[in-house]
Amino acid sequence: MQKSQYRIGAHLSVAGGLKAAVDRVISMGGNALQIFSGSPRGWARKSVDPKQAEIFRQYCKDHDVSPVVIHALYLVNLTGDREELLRHSIEALEYDLQYSAHIGAEGVVVHLGSHLGKGFDAVFDTLIENLKEILDRSPENSTLLIENSAGQEGKLCSDFAEIHRIYDALHMYVEKKRLAWCFDTCHGFAAGYDLRTVHEEMKKHGLLGTLRVIHFNDSRDPFNSGRDRHENIGEGQIGKVILRDFLKNPHFSQIPFIIEVPGFDGSGPDEKNIARVKELLC
Repeated sequence: MQKSQYRIGAHLSVAGGLKAAVDRVISMGGNALQIFSGSPRGWARKSVDPKQAEIFRQYCKDHDVSPVVIHALYLVNLTGDREELLRHSIEALEYDLQYSAHIGAEGVVVHLGSHLGKGFDAVFDTLIENLKEILDRSPENSTLLIENSAGQEGKLCSDFAEIHRIYDALHMYVEKKRLAWCFDTCHGFAAGYDLRTVHEEMKKHGLLGTLRVIHFNDSRDPFNSGRDRHENIGEGQIGKVILRDFLKNPHFSQIPFIIEVPGFDGSGPDEKNIARVKELLC
């Protein structure tokens, strides 16, 4: 099977099993996939079946679906004061990194949490300590992918300088390719980054070479709004022209594009949205 230059996929449910998610993204016209490792509504997780993981890896290879990305739970907060939440967050990320290694995924995308009004400096040391613990206790062939935020409610990493500072503190893991990042177009736009020149900002902060995944979403809210609400491709405040310029930027041509959109029928990513992405490439 001939491989496509661009990797375009969607975040889909694993209802019916991992292979079913692969089939669904293929039916939509995609060739990349993002999933949760279990229910996004709770902390409980099942043990990984090595045999099923091997079957899944081979199925993806046979059907040219690559990469597969895991998205961590939205419940995760690595900087909070609540001991139980912090313990659950650390355990959940350790599980996801193990799961990622088993199924041969690109990595685990994570929102690191919120400083809850205290400011990035106030939570930085705690954040670094927790990230070190998670990475030290996870497989060497697993990668944590920090996602940028829109900055709402004190969410961390809306500013590229914050990601750069984390990299500086954890440079050993960056060098070993165990720590990288994911850029979300909706979040970046809402945080005040011009998507037409954002690669220059990434380069300035030393982040362009460690970008591993792009979440390609339109935004319901205007530029620099600080609000995180995704919209279908070409239907939001970013619009087709800017999204096309971003998509065709040669700096991003080797990075997988994953859509996380509401869908035209409200049920999530769909064939029409993936078709819209492909139309922007024409």
